[in-house]
Amino acid sequence: MAAMTESPAKSTAMLIVAAGRGARAGADNGPKQYQMLGKHSVLFLAAKAGLEHDDIDHVQVVIHRDDSALYHEAMPDHTKLNPPVFGGTTRQASVRLGLLALQAANGGKPTHVLIHDAARPNLKADLISRLLLALDGQSAVLPAVPVADTLKRGNENGQVVDTVDRTELHAAQTPQGFEFEPILGAHERAFDLGLDHFTDDSALAEWAGMNVVLVEGARSNHKITTKEDILEAQAATPNVPDVRVGHGYDTHRLVPGDGVWLCGHWIEHNAALDGHSDADVGLHALTDALLSTIADGDIGDHFPPSDARWKGAKSDQFLAHAVERVQSAGGTITHLDVTLVCEAPKIGPHRHAMREAIARISGITVDRISVKATTNETIGFIGRKEGIVALATATVVMT
Repeated sequence: MAAMTESPAKSTAMLIVAAGRGARAGADNGPKQYQMLGKHSVLFLAAKAGLEHDDIDHVQVVIHRDDSALYHEAMPDHTKLNPPVFGGTTRQASVRLGLLALQAANGGKPTHVLIHDAARPNLKADLISRLLLALDGQSAVLPAVPVADTLKRGNENGQVVDTVDRTELHAAQTPQGFEFEPILGAHERAFDLGLDHFTDDSALAEWAGMNVVLVEGARSNHKITTKEDILEAQAATPNVPDVRVGHGYDTHRLVPGDGVWLCGHWIEHNAALDGHSDADVGLHALTDALLSTIADGDIGDHFPPSDARWKGAKSDQFLAHAVERVQSAGGTITHLDVTLVCEAPKIGPHRHAMREAIARISGITVDRISVKATTNETIGFIGRKEGIVALATATVVMT
């Protein structure tokens, strides 16, 4: 009996075509894909959703051979990003060369590919997810939006000949999704036959006999074509810093003991904070504040109290983890602030030691760290010395 062969594990690459000159957009400031929209280039923004999407394994960019310096200035280092390859004289030729590069890339060729135009910088993760879902069981998928404008057919004299029925008409977008082998085969056959007239990859797929399925596109996923498009996009993307402020809150009850950990500093006391870890409310609140700046859940998601590994654990590792998550997401921590609410122990004599401890854990300087304290005027559980509350704020600038 013949041995059964396993199907290759599913992997998806995104191929971004950025080898054009963008003549209609004007060449005063270079190709349109390298124009700046706020802090980032059109090309980077076109690639960003793919680089950040969990189901995209690799991103391959095809560039013009004169644009190497522009490319390396526009694109950051990223583990998903393959080295760029040079394109051809047409978009179709560039896509074929990009597909061949993916076939030869380290790690093996992908099973699926999304082919995207660099001139569409507003691609979002939800459209990628819709395409990948539709690709499950299909060989080709095309994002498109129904044509909204009335369409007229004109003659060479500029006269209206008739009105075109738009009922079944759609405007095609990218990225367009394909099983890798069939779309590469279609490009190779067209190349062998000298056919180089296809305006997009779905048209080539149709010519090759592939079934192309429509997927709901996004009207925001428009293409930058003219100089006016660039100016409008720049006006809509002001060059302001992405500053994020996160908040955190934590409380633990006080029980009989000999001291408390607060903001990474040990204070001898006639009580202890009760918790699964060392119950450092200050560091717990700071951890949540940092995680919130990148919408990355909270401390319980990363260090669940049901996990025995964190029984009695020092909280400095929780804060260090949050710092690493923020930095990996492209964030720079510019300020950390903690307010401790308690009747005792007295915080003032320990404030500087707490700031130094937070500085050591977070890697930022003491002058960017604030620790404050207040009582609850003997009101409530805090006033009865039954617990301590911490409120924290983290300020992060994203790059």
